[in-house]
Amino acid sequence: MKRIPWHGLAGMAGMVLLLQPAQAAEQSETETLEIVPHPPSISRSPTLPFPAAAVPMMDQQSSLKDRLAAEPDPEIASTVQITGVELVPTETGLTVNLIGDTPAVSAPTVTTQDQTLTAILDNTALALPEGNSFVSADPVPGIRQVSVTAISDHQVQIQIMGTTAPPTATVITTETQLALQVTSGEANSPENADASENADTSEDTELEITVTAQRREENPQDVPISLTVLTEPEIEDADVTSFEKVAGNTPNFNWFSPTDSRSFSFYSVRGLSNFNFASRDSVGFFVDDVPLDYGGTLESDFPDLERVEILRGPQNTLYGRSAQAGVVNLITRKPTNDFEGNAALSFGSENNLNLRAGISGPLIEDALFFRLAGTFGRRDGFYNNLFLDGEEFDEKLGGNIRGKLLWTPSDRWEISFNAFYENNQDGTYPFVPLDDTPFEIEQDFNGFNTLKTNSQALKIIYRDDNVQATSISTRRFSEFNVQTDLDQSTIDGGFFENDNASTIFSQELRIQSPDDSESRWQWLIGGYFESRTFDENGRGVRLGNDAGLILPAPLNVPGARTESFGELVDTTFAGFGQVSYRPVDALRLTVGLRYENVSSVLNSLRQVLTFPGAPPIPLGNFDGTEQTSTALLPRFAIDYQLSPNATVYGTVARGFRPGGVNIFADDATSLVYEPERSWNFEVGVKSNWLDNRLGINLSLFTNSIEDYQVITVDPITFTPVGIFNGDANVKGLELEMRATPVEGLDLTASLGLLDAEFTDFTDVATGTDFTGNRLPYSPSFTFNVAAQYRSSFGLFVRGEVQGVGETFFEEANAQNIRQGAYVLVNARLGYEFGSSGIFLFANNLFDTRYVTQAFNLGVAGVASGSYGTPRTFGVQFRTRF
Repeated sequence: MKRIPWHGLAGMAGMVLLLQPAQAAEQSETETLEIVPHPPSISRSPTLPFPAAAVPMMDQQSSLKDRLAAEPDPEIASTVQITGVELVPTETGLTVNLIGDTPAVSAPTVTTQDQTLTAILDNTALALPEGNSFVSADPVPGIRQVSVTAISDHQVQIQIMGTTAPPTATVITTETQLALQVTSGEANSPENADASENADTSEDTELEITVTAQRREENPQDVPISLTVLTEPEIEDADVTSFEKVAGNTPNFNWFSPTDSRSFSFYSVRGLSNFNFASRDSVGFFVDDVPLDYGGTLESDFPDLERVEILRGPQNTLYGRSAQAGVVNLITRKPTNDFEGNAALSFGSENNLNLRAGISGPLIEDALFFRLAGTFGRRDGFYNNLFLDGEEFDEKLGGNIRGKLLWTPSDRWEISFNAFYENNQDGTYPFVPLDDTPFEIEQDFNGFNTLKTNSQALKIIYRDDNVQATSISTRRFSEFNVQTDLDQSTIDGGFFENDNASTIFSQELRIQSPDDSESRWQWLIGGYFESRTFDENGRGVRLGNDAGLILPAPLNVPGARTESFGELVDTTFAGFGQVSYRPVDALRLTVGLRYENVSSVLNSLRQVLTFPGAPPIPLGNFDGTEQTSTALLPRFAIDYQLSPNATVYGTVARGFRPGGVNIFADDATSLVYEPERSWNFEVGVKSNWLDNRLGINLSLFTNSIEDYQVITVDPITFTPVGIFNGDANVKGLELEMRATPVEGLDLTASLGLLDAEFTDFTDVATGTDFTGNRLPYSPSFTFNVAAQYRSSFGLFVRGEVQGVGETFFEEANAQNIRQGAYVLVNARLGYEFGSSGIFLFANNLFDTRYVTQAFNLGVAGVASGSYGTPRTFGVQFRTRF
C-alpha cells in the first residue's frame, strides 16, 4: 500500500511543464492522463488551481516508432514554439518550465522502458537560443537525467531517466498548462518504503498547498485575505506546537505568554487583543472546527499538526462574533488508509521532558480509518522562591490525547468524529513584582494552576457534482482552577482563588458549490448556533494572618473571605452567505453577508463577604441581567490576476464584537457593556517570481473601531470591575517573503507595522482623557526572519530572529510598565537519517529579558507582571514509521 512520507526528496521528483502563452486559443476540455493507477487512499489531494477530468490511459506498449512517424493533429492550427526551458529543483520534486507562444497542446503519449519514462508532444517545436535540445544530469536524487529534445519539426520528446527503476507519472492538461507529476521508481520500491514515506509530506510545491480560509479548498495565493499558512513541513522544521510559536512566525500576531506557562495569556492580532478579558475573545480560535474560548483555555500543546491558517482582519462574515481581529485555524493530521506513526522525544533545560506520538491506519480498509495522537510533558519552574528554600514556582505537568475516526461509506460521503482530552496540573500563574531579579522571588505561598478540558466534534460532508453540504456539531468543556499569593511578599496577606468552568455547544450547517466547480459562480449559504455557559464556582480573596498590613480596617480580619458565584449563558444565532463571480477569467467579485444575534443572560451572580464564625454578608445579587447584540456583517472583495504569478485584491469588511454582561462586576453600574464594531479597508498583492523560487505578499489596511471595549481592573484583587467604551483606529502594513535561492536553502521573512491608538476615550471612573494613547498589547512592529538549510547528506540547520516593537500594557501607557523593543534568536542543528532525525535546539539564545504582561497594582501602584521565557536549550529525537 502507498506510504505517506514526511520530509526530504528521497527519490521523488515532480515535474510541471508550464506553457506560458502570448496569445489565448480555444482548446478542448481539461484532460487527465493517469499513467500508473495509485492504490486507494482517503487522504484528499490538495486542490490544484485548475480542474481535471479523466480520460482513458493510452497503450504503453504501442510502437514508439509509429508514434514518431505520426502526422500533426489537424485540429490544431499552429505549432507551439517552445523558446525556453528552466529547471527549478524543490524539496519534493523538480519543476520544468517550458516557455512557449501559444497554449494549444494535446495530451502526450507516455511510455516506459527500462529505467526511462518518455513523453511525446505533438504540434510542438523547440526554438531554444542554445539549440534544439536541453539536458540536465542528476537534477534530484532518484532521477539520473531529464532531457527535452526536438525529434521532428512538429514533435518534442521529454525523457526522465530513473537511477535504478523507471519513474511513474500522472499527466494533467488544461487550456494553458500541461503538468507531469513524476515519482521515481526507487520511491515505490519496498526497500525504500520508509524513505518514500518521508518524502511525500515534505514541503509541497505551490500547486499542492491548499487552505480552507473561506470554508472551501483554495490555493492560498488565490484568497483575497491577508493570510499566513504554515504547512506540515514548516511546522515540523520550526517545532510549532503552540499558539505562541504560531504567532512568532506571523506578522502582526503577538502572544504574550508568561514564561511559557499555561496560565492566562494575552494576545493581539492587528492591535486588537483580549485585554478586555471579561468579554468574548477578539480572535476566533479553532482546532479541527472546534471553537476554543477564553484566554486561560488556549494554552495547550498541539502535536500532529497538518496545517495552520492565520487570517488577519475581520472574518465575522464566515466565522462569527469572535473574529473581529482575525481567525486562527489549526488542522490536525487526518486518519490514513495505511498504517503509519510518528514519535518525538525532547529533553532540555529546567528538566523539560516532552513526549509526542501518533499512529494512524485503517480499521476497515478503504472505508473506516483511525488516528490517535497525544503528548505528555513536564518541566521545573523558571522562578525560584527563595523564601521557601528555592521551591519551584511555575512548574508544568500534564498532557493530552486526541482521537479521530473517519468513515467514507462512498465517494460522496465523508463522516469524521474526533475527541480530545487534556489534564494539566501546573504551578501558579507567574505574576511577580517587576524588579532587577526577575526569576528570584520571595513570597510565602506558591499556589497552583490546573486546567482540564475535553471536546467532541462530529463532521459530516456530502459531495456530488452540483453541491457540497457540511454539518459540524461540537461540544467543548473546560475547567480552570487557580490560587495565587495576594500580596506577592513573605507576609501572610492571603491568596486569590478562581474556580470557573465553560461549556460550549455549537452547530454549523453549510451548503455550497463544489470546491472543484468550473462555473464562474461560487456560492455558500449557512447557519450557526452556539450556546455557551460560563460558571463562576468561587472567585475571590481569602485573607491571611497579616491582612492588617495590606488592607485597612474593618476589611483586614484574618480568615475573612470574599466570594463570587454566578452563571452566564451566551446564545448565538446566525445566518450567512457568500457568492463569488468571475465576469472574466482574471477578475473575481465576492460579496458576503451575515446576520448575527448574540444574547447574554446572567442567570445568577451572588457575592458574599464572610468573617470567621459569622454568617455570610451579601454584597450583591444581580440575577436576570440580560444584554442582546445584533449585527449585519457585510464583506466585499475584488481580486484581479495581473499575470499567472501576481494577483491584486481589495476588501471592505465589517467587524463585530458583541456586548454582554460582565460576570466579574461588583456593582450594577458595571454589569453590562456595549458591542464593539469596526470597518476594515484593505488592499494587497500576492505574487510568485522566478519560477516560484520567490514569493512576496503585501497588504495595507486601516480599521476604524467604534465603542472599543476597555476594561477597568481592581488594583487590589486584579479582577475586572467595569467595561467602558471608546473609539480607536488601527492602520498598518504586512509584508511576507519566501525564497529558495538554491536547492536545500529556504528563507522566510515577515514584517508587520502597526499604528493603533485611541481616537476618543475618557476613563469614566477617573475622568482621565486617554485620546491619542496606544492601544494595550499592540506592538508598533513585529518581524521574523528564518533561514534553514537541509543538505542531501542529512545536515539540517535553522536560525530564527524574531522582533517585537514597543508595547504598552494598559490604556494609560504608563512608562514604568512598558516594554521596549526587543529581539529573540532561536536556533536548531540536526542530522536526519532515513525517516528519523536528532536535533539540538536553543530558544532565546542570548537570554533576552522582556516583560509580557504588566499592571500597576495596589494602592501604591506597584509594578507587577510576568516575564517571557529565558534561554532554553535541549535535544530532540524525531521519527516516522
